[in-house]
Amino acid sequence: MSLDSQRLPYGDGRDALLAAVIDVVAKKGLRGVTYRSVAARAGVNHTLITHHFGSIEGLLAATLEWAVQRSIDETGLARVADFDEQFADALLASVASEPELQLFQFEMLLEARRKPELKALLDRLYDNYISTVETALRQRSLDTDDELSRAVFAALDGLMLQFLTFGNPGKIRSAVVQVGRLLERSGTAGDVNAAAISTAEK
Repeated sequence: MSLDSQRLPYGDGRDALLAAVIDVVAKKGLRGVTYRSVAARAGVNHTLITHHFGSIEGLLAATLEWAVQRSIDETGLARVADFDEQFADALLASVASEPELQLFQFEMLLEARRKPELKALLDRLYDNYISTVETALRQRSLDTDDELSRAVFAALDGLMLQFLTFGNPGKIRSAVVQVGRLLERSGTAGDVNAAAISTAEK
């Protein structure tokens, strides 16, 4: 059985199409996203794309929203304030198990440079990431703001791109914990888990 004829394990409708987009983009890039390629990968009739999303553009926008929320849920980003080895391990394991999910989002970021109309959507969705980080830091009584939360997320986002591109999980793991050390040294993370940081430094 060919890869394109295998059904994805996300049901028969909307979710199957969203998952299919991510899979197609991982293999062929955004230029490979067509009604027929997505429908074939999902194992459904291509008319369902119009039924659920109206157009390819609507499908891509919905897929991006789905990918961002799934990433927040699956990576355990809400525990980002821990910055210990357990958080780093969970983050890397999640990204490694579904690399296509992150690669799709990076592809959409690059596409926004060519299609400015995508920037507003990406900005709004990335605010979800930043808000999740800010909430997590505040729950640990850390003195934070939008700029710091954005910087923390940008560091993690960049590290995950490096992980997907170059591998080196050991170095990336240490770098994730290092972000926590930098917060502590800056004086903004007075209640950071000192024991976890001490363990990571050994």
